[in-house]
Amino acid sequence: MAGKFEVKSAKSGQTHFNLLAGNGQIILQSEMYETKASALNGIESIKKNASLDERFERLVSKSGKPYFVIKAGNHQVIGQSQQYESEAGRDNGIESVKKNAPEADVVDLTA
Repeated sequence: MAGKFEVKSAKSGQTHFNLLAGNGQIILQSEMYETKASALNGIESIKKNASLDERFERLVSKSGKPYFVIKAGNHQVIGQSQQYESEAGRDNGIESVKKNAPEADVVDLTA
């Protein structure tokens, strides 16, 4: 099963999205956007940048857990992962984004 982006509305009225792997697990979350159009632009940016390893920044949280962000060409963060138990888990998450994002369907759950 292929990955997909799910676009959702927050209680605040803002829009955000998640990238899910084929098994339904969330592998990437977006920031909150003021409009659905902006969120959809964020998805297109992730699709475009997911194949470029230099767009991924490998980080460690204050609690010592590895995670990653993906950045657009302008260096703005466009998605963030969960925190992982190991660097290997984080690196697998990056590979999952690279594999799933470019061809992922977009499912609009805002309506």
